[in-house]
Amino acid sequence: MMPKFTLQRHPRYAIGLLALVFCGYWFLTRSPLRRSVTYQLSHDLQLRLDREERKYRAMLPQRQELIQRFGPTPAQLAMFPPNQDPWPPYTVWDFFPPVYSCPHEVDRLGALADGGKWMCGISRIQDKPDCVIYSFGIDSSYSFEATLLQSTRFCQVWIYDSTKGDGAQEYIPRALRDRAHFGKLALGSSDRHGDGDHPKMWTLKSIMAENGHSHIEFLRLDIEGWEWETFRRIIEDFTTEGAAPPTGAKFVTGADEASGWSMAERDGILPFGQLQIELHVWKQRFEDFLQWWELLETSGLRPFHCEINVVYANYNRHSGVELAEYSFLNVRGNNAYIKDYVVGGPGEEHQQPADPAALDGRAR
Repeated sequence: MMPKFTLQRHPRYAIGLLALVFCGYWFLTRSPLRRSVTYQLSHDLQLRLDREERKYRAMLPQRQELIQRFGPTPAQLAMFPPNQDPWPPYTVWDFFPPVYSCPHEVDRLGALADGGKWMCGISRIQDKPDCVIYSFGIDSSYSFEATLLQSTRFCQVWIYDSTKGDGAQEYIPRALRDRAHFGKLALGSSDRHGDGDHPKMWTLKSIMAENGHSHIEFLRLDIEGWEWETFRRIIEDFTTEGAAPPTGAKFVTGADEASGWSMAERDGILPFGQLQIELHVWKQRFEDFLQWWELLETSGLRPFHCEINVVYANYNRHSGVELAEYSFLNVRGNNAYIKDYVVGGPGEEHQQPADPAALDGRAR
């Protein structure tokens, strides 16, 4: 009789070996944040980006001409003109068209109707090992975040809402929850997260530092009118005023004829590759909106898609079309949407991010 092999004589060894092989496979294929990437300039991609930038800057003087036509200054423009003579044919959204084209595929991820979001080039991050995504303001729809998780291998998605914490994980399929992180807090323009602060408010810079993150692939914001001051703070934290003011002839509106903006381009790089944000223009004045928008433009953001929230408009027909979702590409620095990248070899362990659920109870 032939002797039995060791694994035949000791089945528990076979079970242990299979478990070890499975764990090794899972670690190699699913474990995120283990490998860094190196960005490389792509000649063809850069040509497309350069073309879009020229096209976008050619639009800016047209905006100023439209302001002069109906203003003639920003302070004299209504966000939504009244239904009376002379019936000027515009709304605020007509001054800010998303004429910059995404150089990759554009997809709407998530549910139809309310909940889905437009994104540029998800194929660029589907296999990126150090992919980090932040999503602020969820309400009751998690279809976008769930679709992002399903469409990528390694992306870690941090989901924050001022009214929901870990209990929201039930909205994410069980198989994807290891890459979904939840925290009960509000994104704001200041840090107020002491023991007596409710809800806890954090700036983006502070949250990123707490999590050990230096870059976000995709940033989503729906914070119900707090976006104006919050985003001013983000720009202040990550960029600085340009060294020199714009030069050249001035439009009546105060914008520079050469740049099309009333302010200098800002120095620095915002810490995300793409932004998706819902704008709520309740009680906003056109001149304030214009200044806020120019802050985004002069910091390197270019809108490539806009979707008016017609669900809100349908239920609030007495007011203007006051909600719109914009998608922006960051055309500065290194990110997966504007540069190619190669995955490096195993490097140092990344800093372990903080438990987002603990952020709402930790004072500084």
